[in-house]
Amino acid sequence: MTDKELRKLSRRDLLELLLAQSREQDALKQELAKAREELAKRQICLEQAGSIAEAALRLNGVFEAAQAAADQYLESIRRQQEGTGAGDGQREPSPESTGVGERA
Repeated sequence: MTDKELRKLSRRDLLELLLAQSREQDALKQELAKAREELAKRQICLEQAGSIAEAALRLNGVFEAAQAAADQYLESIRRQQEGTGAGDGQREPSPESTGVGERA
């Protein structure tokens, strides 16, 4: 509306316009608040996804280190067995053959 048209309106019409604009403003404020809330939720989800990805990478590193330690342990056992078994042709008895670890 132009200034001329607004000047021709009665007080009642002006108040109705003001009331309509006030209602529209309230509705827009509510819509804005809802949009901000949804944005905050998405940001939290993104942050959590990042945290989960970081945790997975860290766990992967832990598993790799555990696997490396297990490989190293098995290799040392193999070397011990080769060292004790190759010299005299005899091996130490295994737990299965001695009955150690068997259940009653």
